[in-house]
Amino acid sequence: MSKQNNANLKRVIVDFKKLTPEVLKLLVERYPDGYDDRNIITFKNAQGERVEAVEVLTDDTKYLVKISAKLEYTMENYDEDDYEDFDDDDPDAVMPPDPEAMQDEPMDDDED
Repeated sequence: MSKQNNANLKRVIVDFKKLTPEVLKLLVERYPDGYDDRNIITFKNAQGERVEAVEVLTDDTKYLVKISAKLEYTMENYDEDDYEDFDDDDPDAVMPPDPEAMQDEPMDDDED
């Protein structure tokens, strides 16, 4: 997609609570090994608050998905079959992960 076409895209900021199966699938496809600092876009929202997000594009929309521990966990544990009974644009389909399950995840950092 060219920069010129990119400028004409509708821009949508997505919080985890509004994440749809379609956008989640796009995220997992774009960042199959997860995202890192190079992928994070930082900007100020209308309230002047600093927001960190990762970008995914469709033919007509640029999604800026706010990063969070919930998003990382959900991407790491993504299974397309979990969403087969939902519409692609259903924000109620993507449920927040169980906090206890998130705590059980091993840390990537090697702390001694």
